[in-house]
Amino acid sequence: MNWKFLNTGFSSGKFNMEFDRMLAAKVKPGEAYLRLYRWKPYCISLGANQSEDSLLTEKIKSDGIDVVKRPTGGRAILHSEELTYSFVCNSEGNISAKDLYREINLALKKGLAFYNNKLNALQLEHKQPDFPEFYKQEKGVVCFAVAAKDEINYNDKKLVGSAQRRIGSSLLQHGSILCGDYHQKIVDYLNLPQESLLKIKDEVERTTISLGEILNEEIDYNKLEDAIKYGFENHFNINFDVEPLEVSLNGTESMRV
Repeated sequence: MNWKFLNTGFSSGKFNMEFDRMLAAKVKPGEAYLRLYRWKPYCISLGANQSEDSLLTEKIKSDGIDVVKRPTGGRAILHSEELTYSFVCNSEGNISAKDLYREINLALKKGLAFYNNKLNALQLEHKQPDFPEFYKQEKGVVCFAVAAKDEINYNDKKLVGSAQRRIGSSLLQHGSILCGDYHQKIVDYLNLPQESLLKIKDEVERTTISLGEILNEEIDYNKLEDAIKYGFENHFNINFDVEPLEVSLNGTESMRV
């Protein structure tokens, strides 16, 4: 397997999601990509099948926040104080998406422990929620209101949220590593009654946690990026190829990253 590492830094929501789609379209058999990235401006992403009707679009626009659809499922996320990862590989052969989901989270868990040994206490969620039932509830508009099986928790609070999808012969998994608490402000942009917003706010505060809260310190993103990269190399016993990649998104000018 030829493993490639990319760190594309800050980009818009549209760029970030198009880049993940591009990787899924171009990955070849025997290749795998790990990409780390962030969001500028902050961005609300919706699951592929989620309607924008759940959002206060005018307030979002006036606050200078992006909105984008993810190619994967799930519900709304406010991407802000976080490090985001995507993992893409060709899914032909005997690759189990379920097993790969777990292995990627174990690699992330190992990388986080390299960042700070206090994070050795992280655990994988062992229960799978009833998502169809969850989505019927008002809190079901928000992704971080529930943890899926094998997602990364600290003291039963969700730290890393991930989603996965097969696209043709490729498998894409991406997710958010919460570094601060700004994601909780998602409730400010939901088109719901005030009583419902208060319940969702309490739920998100109760069920999520950030690295900053766990460690009681500002997060060194450069150190965190290096730790996540090393966690994947250590867990999968590989070395990344970090040569630049030339890409073109939707006909835009080619660039090297």
